[in-house]
Amino acid sequence: MSSIRNPALQHLQSLIGNGLAFAEIWIAPIGSGYEVRHLGDRDAAAASLRTITAQEARTLSNFTATGAFRPIKASPDLVAGWRLDLSGASELEFALNQIYPGAIADLNAVKTSHSFVTHFREYAERQTGMYRITAMLSDTQAASMTRACCDKRSCLKQRLWSVPGLATDDQPEKSLIPCLEPCPLLMEFARKTQRVEQEASLVTELRPEEVEVLRAALEFALSQTPAQQRVADFNDCLNPRRVRLLLEKLPPHSTKPSGK
Repeated sequence: MSSIRNPALQHLQSLIGNGLAFAEIWIAPIGSGYEVRHLGDRDAAAASLRTITAQEARTLSNFTATGAFRPIKASPDLVAGWRLDLSGASELEFALNQIYPGAIADLNAVKTSHSFVTHFREYAERQTGMYRITAMLSDTQAASMTRACCDKRSCLKQRLWSVPGLATDDQPEKSLIPCLEPCPLLMEFARKTQRVEQEASLVTELRPEEVEVLRAALEFALSQTPAQQRVADFNDCLNPRRVRLLLEKLPPHSTKPSGK
């Protein structure tokens, strides 16, 4: 465990104050130590929550409440109903690195310098092997892919890297945890997106009301995502990121003229 002299840990401590929302968890000072719990349990009685150890926090963060694996630890589906009693800063650092690996260091890196951020174009252009094709995405395609993949319904990290034409995330929309470069899941989604873009296009004429029907159907599909769905399975046509990407391609909401 790290010493309290760790500057990254000291930076986090300076932010905690009387309590800090850190993605989906709530960190509060208790005496000389800290209590960590799910943000949704912030006001729950301590006796109503299951006490876990810092070592158990890693297992807890690996799966959703229904037992589905969480490939992205910052996805907004962390299990609730628990609490951690931590004796001091070192235990806090250890526990948070189980729930949000690397978040403390990344937060401090941003405080020190934004030079740690690697933007999509430079990241994609240095890829080799099967990910080389991600550099072939146009700026418009890459921006749509990023919006679909990094939506706050899928990831709470604040995206600080950008694609030409797409600004970085606003912290209030996401969380304090920064995202400094495209993650492996996004690059796999980018690869799938480019493979789809390489397919021959189908020309289909849709009228404005038909587009609205399609939009409603896709939004309904998003709301009905199966609990056991594998979020990293991009061959699944109902994968939430693929559904959002298709929504990105629809024209803006139509304004129907008033009439009888």
